[in-house]
Amino acid sequence: MRIEGVQAVSLVDYPGTICSTVFLGGCNFRCPFCHNVELVLKPGGKEVWASDKIVSFMERRRRLVPAVCVSGGEPTLEPALPGFLRRLKTAGFKVKLDTNGSRPKLLQSILRAGLVDYVAMDIKAPAAKYSLLTGGPVNLEAIAASVDIIRAEAPAYEFRTTLVPGLLDEEDLVSIGKELAGVEKYVLQQFRPSKPLLEPELEDVHPYPLEVLEHAAERIRVWISDVTVRG
Repeated sequence: MRIEGVQAVSLVDYPGTICSTVFLGGCNFRCPFCHNVELVLKPGGKEVWASDKIVSFMERRRRLVPAVCVSGGEPTLEPALPGFLRRLKTAGFKVKLDTNGSRPKLLQSILRAGLVDYVAMDIKAPAAKYSLLTGGPVNLEAIAASVDIIRAEAPAYEFRTTLVPGLLDEEDLVSIGKELAGVEKYVLQQFRPSKPLLEPELEDVHPYPLEVLEHAAERIRVWISDVTVRG
């Protein structure tokens, strides 16, 4: 398996835990606000790490960094993902998986095998606007299936949405909240403009004030008790 990037220490990628983050290349979505442009458009274009090298590197530091976040790109596109997750678990790491939820069958097999401790799934938009936020057609049944699987089988999880000005507004967040009613945790993320983004026109867009996200969170708590805002 080819790992295209590693962040040795992260304080934000695994809630409540110091972790290392590994990035896998390739994605089946084309979200205009994506900041991992090279991973999405040119997998293999960055420095490639062998999985053996990564696991050995992390094992030497496990006392200080006890967890690993596997992100992308979209990790579930990687055929060798289950084996890599198993190696991390066997080595004693807590493992978090980031996913767009487009491959529910693989996700379920990973969960049933006990290969991850935490799942974070991006909910891009309300169902009616999903294709706009992903840059093309989306199998909404697969997305819904992944939500149900995570709710039922993940040891811990969060669903999260990035509020991108011009693409989503507060009412969209509330609509998503209704669709996710009853889940344990929903995170509203403030858009952070950076360069490059998949859609260059968004690079200079100003994010919504945090008050907009806080107001949306308060409204959504009618359906979901744990709603968090990340600025």
